Amino acid sequence: MGNRVFLIGPNASGKSNLLDAFRFLRDIANHQLEKAVNDFRSGVSALRCLAATRYSNIDLEVTLTEADQKQWRYCLSFSQDNLRRPVVNKELVYGPDEIMILQRPNSEDRQDPFRLTQTALEQVSENKEFRKVADFFKSISYQQLLPQVVRDPRGFSPLPVQNDPFGRDFLLRLWRTTPKTRDSRLKKITAALRSAVPQLSDLVVRMDNSGTPHLIGGYSHWRLHDARQNESQFSDGTLRLLGLLWTVYEGSGLLLLEEPEISLHPEIVRRLPTIFYRINRSRKEPRQLVISTHSEEMLSDKSIGPEEVLRLEPSPNGTRICLPDEADRKAMSEGLTAADVLMPKAAPENIGQLTFEFEA
Repeated sequence: MGNRVFLIGPNASGKSNLLDAFRFLRDIANHQLEKAVNDFRSGVSALRCLAATRYSNIDLEVTLTEADQKQWRYCLSFSQDNLRRPVVNKELVYGPDEIMILQRPNSEDRQDPFRLTQTALEQVSENKEFRKVADFFKSISYQQLLPQVVRDPRGFSPLPVQNDPFGRDFLLRLWRTTPKTRDSRLKKITAALRSAVPQLSDLVVRMDNSGTPHLIGGYSHWRLHDARQNESQFSDGTLRLLGLLWTVYEGSGLLLLEEPEISLHPEIVRRLPTIFYRINRSRKEPRQLVISTHSEEMLSDKSIGPEEVLRLEPSPNGTRICLPDEADRKAMSEGLTAADVLMPKAAPENIGQLTFEFEA
């Protein structure tokens, strides 16, 4: 996958599951296998493909390529024991030139099978030889900022939450960013937001007397001094767009965005791919973006190449990922967009039969 990837497909085709596969590896590296499976995802039975047999394993294999083209490969296969604990069946790590660095189960695992309830990925004593793989997985972030959560984080969780993808700690993350970096980002974001909110003059973060951070926006009008509003008065679209732009600036690893078009005007959505590209280009270290979407407006951006779009096609035995074929590539090279060529193929099968009849 390149620096920018768009996932398309009908509902329930597996777009969220594909994003969650990356989140799952992040959760193992940051926490542990059992927490990632049982606490965060309700157990092995909830993770297995619906078409899988009863005692099948869950397998993941990821190939990572460095800037100098050196490759690493991480493989994990697991199931569950009689106590419904996840158990590693196989864990492999290959370094550059396909040199095997780790192979489990090993002799220590056979002497103490309880070791297989943990991956080597999550243990600093075990991942020394492939620490950069573990660090990459740790850096993965997923964002699906919900305006209602940003406005009232305590209404959704009375206790503080860190790195919440839905925005419970979003304002706190802004506040904790060094003032110079925060002010620079907010200045650039304000300039971008003015196209959607023409009256917006500036954005700042302030801490109130109770220790709660607030995002304050200035709005110019006929009076001499600008009006001030905080996040509780921002529109859903303003908060969503602000959060998206901030997220692309924030962090350094793989960024997963799920349907960023929600709550945004179609003309803004149409420009998101270009905005993401320009922000990424301005960074010292560009982020890799994987974006799921149903939006024709987003895919109408002519800068999107056929190699940047992955189409998920569901079947009774699971989902396969389809790359654009030669005809698709030719059509896009002649001026058509991904919205013209690929989105029609992503429509649900038999969608024409979707009707609703009322009885007299």
